[in-house]
Amino acid sequence: ASAFSQAGPLPVVVWHGMGDTCCNNQTMGAVARLIQEELPGAYVHSVKLGASESADRNAGFFGNLNDQIDRVCTELSGISELQHGVNLMGFSQGGLFLRALVQRCPQLRAKTLVTFGSPHSGVARIPKCPQENDTLCNWMRRLASRGVYSWYIRDHVVQAQYFKDPERLDDYLEHNIFLPDVNMELLPRKEDYRERICALDKLVLVRFANEDMIYPELSSWFGFLDADGNRVALENSTMYQEDWLGLRELDKSSRLEFVTVEGKHMEISDQALRGIVAEYFTVAVNSPLFREQF
Repeated sequence: ASAFSQAGPLPVVVWHGMGDTCCNNQTMGAVARLIQEELPGAYVHSVKLGASESADRNAGFFGNLNDQIDRVCTELSGISELQHGVNLMGFSQGGLFLRALVQRCPQLRAKTLVTFGSPHSGVARIPKCPQENDTLCNWMRRLASRGVYSWYIRDHVVQAQYFKDPERLDDYLEHNIFLPDVNMELLPRKEDYRERICALDKLVLVRFANEDMIYPELSSWFGFLDADGNRVALENSTMYQEDWLGLRELDKSSRLEFVTVEGKHMEISDQALRGIVAEYFTVAVNSPLFREQF
């Protein structure tokens, strides 16, 4: 029987945040178990870059994001369980990367994307390290401090590839190798990116009430800073008003959700996570909502 005749939840792909790994039993492992408890029978895939868990952690700090996203697209395209539609859940920078994956990976039939504390508009400060003694993270910050737009740093330090200095936008647009493209800030704008975002059933943007890692915190909701340091909400941005990325279209059709959860960055309670999974990931493979889109 085809997947369309099987009652059951859509599979879920999760992508971890900076300093975490695909397979940490206390973080992504716990997330996968919670999803499977809420959605019995769901196939859950945690994105892993590299042959080992340590290589995956390293790839969260060092590497070329464009190459990484291409590799993940190829990997997911080869997983049979994901061929008939998938829900996506990204944590911190992993949410930004999953959103870029939606835009760049047409083979991925993305339905709902949920991101937690993700720097969609970039960061105006390189994120601090969750643990002070994190050698990889501290090395990333030392390298980034030498100049995020220098040729080596911009190509090899992950966090530099979503750094955006509101006072140096010309440098950002010219030298940042990742974020200006996925945020449609370059001409000509890539209409296929917009079409794939508009094809989502839902885009759910979760921010933390006491965000202490992503600056500005509005980036979790596609907001940012102007050149004078004033906060600019998404709806007041040129990106939204001219609808470069399709966010206005999603918003006007009630498919863009802004959610706030209590806590600091990545302090997600089980209750909050269960509630979001139950609310946004419960469309079954054989439901009319799913079928009518194919």
